[in-house]
Parts: sequence; C-alpha cells; structure tokens
Amino acid sequence: MQNKIADPHSLSKVPAVTAAFWLTKIAATTLGETGGDAVTMSMNLGYLTGTLIFAIIFLVAVVVQIKRHSFNKWIYWFTVVATTTVGTTLADFADRSLGIGYLGGTLLLSTLLILSLFIWRVTCGTIAVSSVNNGVTECFYWVTIMFSQTLGTALGDWTADSEGLGYDGGILLFVGALALIWAASRFTSLSRTALFWAAFILTRPLGAVVGDFLDKPVAAGGLALSRYSASLALTVMIIAFLWLLPQRPAMKAAPAQG
Repeated sequence: MQNKIADPHSLSKVPAVTAAFWLTKIAATTLGETGGDAVTMSMNLGYLTGTLIFAIIFLVAVVVQIKRHSFNKWIYWFTVVATTTVGTTLADFADRSLGIGYLGGTLLLSTLLILSLFIWRVTCGTIAVSSVNNGVTECFYWVTIMFSQTLGTALGDWTADSEGLGYDGGILLFVGALALIWAASRFTSLSRTALFWAAFILTRPLGAVVGDFLDKPVAAGGLALSRYSASLALTVMIIAFLWLLPQRPAMKAAPAQG
C-alpha cells in the first residue's frame, strides 16, 4: 500500500489537468459571470463597489491558499471562483464605467496577461502548472489567472455584443477554439504548457457568454433566468463536481540541474 501513496513533497498545490479540472473550470467561470452580475446589477451595488467586495474576497482566498502546505480542492476552487467574480466586475468597470470599451479592455488585459506570463517565465524559468509549489510561483499563478479571468469577460462581451455574434455564436466560437486546442494536444508536438494556458484563457470567455446567455433577456438572445437562481445552480454543480469527480494535485516539476 505504501508504494501507492504519493510523497507529499512531490505534489504541487494546484490540481492535475484532467477532464474533471476542465468541467469545474468552465462551471466556475460561468458562476463568476452570473455571480458578479448579480451583485453589481441585480443588487444595484455598481461595478466599483462590486469590484471592491470581490477583490477583498479574492485577496483573502489567495492568502489562505498560499499559506497552505498542500493542495485542498475546496480552497483552490473557491479561489478560482473569487478570481472569476472580481474579473467580471473589474472588466465591466473598466469597459463601461471608465469607458474604454470592450475592445480597449480586451487589448489592455491581453497586454497585462502576456506581460504577467513573460515576467513569470523570466523569473522562474517555466510557467508550467507543475512548478506551482512555492510562494513566488503561486503569486505569479494567481496574478496570471486574475488577468485571464478579467480578459475573458471583456473578450466574451466583445465577441457577443460588439462583433454581433450573439451569445449562441460566441459559445460556438469558443467551443470551436477549445476543440482545436484539444486536437493540437492530441495530434501535434506543440508545447503542452502553451496549449494549457491557451485553453485556460479561452474557457473564461466561454463561461462569460454562457453566463450571459443564461441571464440576459430573451429579446437580447438569452434565457432570462434569474441571476440568483443561475448562480445557485452553478454553485451546486461545482460542489457536485468536487464531491463526485476525482481531483488530485499535480506532480511537482523536477528541479533544474546544473
């Protein structure tokens, strides 16, 4: 039996990339959209107040996550949901309240995301999730995720609204893009790390357009569901995924030699 138990020192603090990971990620990003809109729109708190509330929750969650010495799926996914909600309200604040628009927000956040990945790569030598096993890499990991979640909201709104694809068209676009990434991972020798981050980034605008499809008016192409009921249903779905589907920590990357 002992041979089947992984050495805790060989495990990362983030989950292994499995089908369960992607299902939970898409549900979490969709919850971020409906939950963020519920606070800023349905509760009429506004984008700035909503961003401040979720930013505090995000910072507390990240501190708890970083202080832990091992992977805990409940804390990890709570932190991911926190990044999606603050990403939703922050993108809406920038796009609408500050007036830079969906395209401007997409370009700005794309730049910040690329810069985050570049600095992480230069500082740590890799951006592979298997390297996320200390405070420095975790900080880069969560900053990068926060930028990607914020970008996803702006990108999803831009494609569905500004480019006129609608919510169903946006869903088809991002599902198709993710299918191409999956095919590339199966049939090409492209960097698995690059493909992971491409898929990770694109699941966020997918979640954004799915969330908008659920709660926007029928006249606008949505289903007109309550943001509260949609958020509750997504929360139950995530809990079910975490309860029923296996989630194991990723293996740590081997230290560089030399």
